Amino acid sequence: MAILSPEQIEQFWTEGYLVVEGGATTGQTAAIGAEVDRWVEESRQHSSNYGETADGKARFDLEQGHSALSPRLRRVSNPCDISAAFLDVMRNAALVDMVSDLIGPDVKYHHAKLNIKLPGMDTHVGYHQDHPFDPHTNDDVIVTLLMLDDVSEENGCTYVLPGSHRAEHFSHYRDGKFVGEIAPAQIPDIESRAAPATGKAGDVILMHTWAVHGGPANKSAKPRRLLITDYTAADAYPLTPPKVGSPYCGEVVRGKASPTARLISGIIELPPNYRDDSFFAVQGQETAIG
Repeated sequence: MAILSPEQIEQFWTEGYLVVEGGATTGQTAAIGAEVDRWVEESRQHSSNYGETADGKARFDLEQGHSALSPRLRRVSNPCDISAAFLDVMRNAALVDMVSDLIGPDVKYHHAKLNIKLPGMDTHVGYHQDHPFDPHTNDDVIVTLLMLDDVSEENGCTYVLPGSHRAEHFSHYRDGKFVGEIAPAQIPDIESRAAPATGKAGDVILMHTWAVHGGPANKSAKPRRLLITDYTAADAYPLTPPKVGSPYCGEVVRGKASPTARLISGIIELPPNYRDDSFFAVQGQETAIG
């Protein structure tokens, strides 16, 4: 049974994103929120990135200036690899059924990351599109951004450029180097038209892989924690290895597996298999050094 209404589905395909209530239950949101609190406390014991993902990158990424007294944990890569609570959300939350409403019935999991903006942190998200990081044979790829806190413009919400999923595929290279963001000269126009995606804890942003988006640092006294999970149609196959590996990558979460790949025509950039621990380092944001 569909969760999204026909009107919501039409809005998604028109705007490239949609904010929906009830992406996860109150219990699911609280459970993963408690895990995040535990990880922030644990991070006080470290002075540089730590932990290890399936492909050898650091799982826990720390912003420059991190210390025991002022923790600045900004990303946890593939949290469902190490947490039953996150794994439950990845497989069973209502947001997965919403994705199925948009690109189903057959849906695969690709990867997830937890982005954290604690009060006083400088972490921001430069404007970009997600497909250039993890290109697939087709672009039936939906990014879900589950809010673990009430999210406002003050605490660093995501801004999305409406309709950009149907427009230009922006370059994420600069002077021959993959920098993971759109050229500075194009940002003023994007910022003038981008819309804030705000909501309450448990709400979810459903976003197309080509939607242009970004977000400022948290300038408030309230945290902003966001679980970002990528799902694809079962017949969408990655053109490059996942930028952060997970043993669950490719798991069918709705419907059944596809023995065929669906291809769409076009020319797209391919990212290098960079060794940076996180997206933030790719964009040039400094990492804590022990």
